Amino acid sequence: MLTIRRATVDDCHLINEMASEVFPATYRELLSSEQLVYMMEWMYATDNIRKQMQEEGHVYFIAYKGESPCGYLSVQAQEKGIYHLQKIYVLPSFQGIHCGSFLFREAVKYIKSVHPEPCLMELNVNRNNKALQFYERMGMRKLREGDFPIGNGYYMNDYIMGLDI
Repeated sequence: MLTIRRATVDDCHLINEMASEVFPATYRELLSSEQLVYMMEWMYATDNIRKQMQEEGHVYFIAYKGESPCGYLSVQAQEKGIYHLQKIYVLPSFQGIHCGSFLFREAVKYIKSVHPEPCLMELNVNRNNKALQFYERMGMRKLREGDFPIGNGYYMNDYIMGLDI
């Protein structure tokens, strides 16, 4: 059975540990090893996760299969009526048990709970990421694409996808 709970700053280390496993597994064929190292520090250093939670408005959730953490997500309010699904990842050993769709539905549920009026959920997905088909199955559509500088000469080459909620 899958369950979920809202993460606290006490969970920054756990999120970092999960990211250290899932992020390289997800992107090793899409990004250079140097960019992977840079992005892990930029997004997933424990202090950066804490800053995201405390200063940047990221709301993290951790999914569990029984007692084992199996994935996480992060949602951030953007401009009025737009929320950004910043992160949604399932550990490799738990992929294929519908944890991704569970996390996705929980993100939508959370957004509805804090914004009951119609709104838009957006996310960035690498244009070559196989997760693109997953997001389309979940009802998202491509809104636009771009190459977004993230520092150190690196770019995220993404589609921005959206779902009307």
